[in-house]
Amino acid sequence: MPEQSSARGRRRSSLDATDRRILSALISDGRLTNSDLAEKVGLSPSPCWSRVKRLEADGIIERYVAVLDHAAIGLRDIVFVEVSLAKHDTQILERFGQAIARIPEVIEANLVTGEYDYLIKVAVADTADYERFLREHLYKIEGIRQTRSTFSLRALKRAVSVDPLLFTEK
Repeated sequence: MPEQSSARGRRRSSLDATDRRILSALISDGRLTNSDLAEKVGLSPSPCWSRVKRLEADGIIERYVAVLDHAAIGLRDIVFVEVSLAKHDTQILERFGQAIARIPEVIEANLVTGEYDYLIKVAVADTADYERFLREHLYKIEGIRQTRSTFSLRALKRAVSVDPLLFTEK
């Protein structure tokens, strides 16, 4: 029977070993045909298709994407920006979140706990481009008290999702 997911309020199904194999295969290659996926996980195509559709309907598979090599498109630097807001009322938080979501260089933004309020991941061409991003976008958002930036030297691991085969259901 489906159970409620506390993280996002979505319904989610209990994942069996076959579901986990399907998800693991799809995070490695989201372009697998249903026939190839079925063969890889040991199912016939029809039940495989049904399982994938259920995983999509349950929100376990959110979407299919192409993962780009940022350097290949001229965005060689990844910068992590810690942002602290001056105030924390609902209106300021919503306005900040909406403004960040509209900035094309922002590839991920998280509301966090700790010494700062947001951790934002930004892709830029170089330090001059980062300065432009700060002046033209980030510093124009009302309510920012302080920022701190850290340039990534090299990504040691880069994944879009966790591999469900590496975790047991709790």
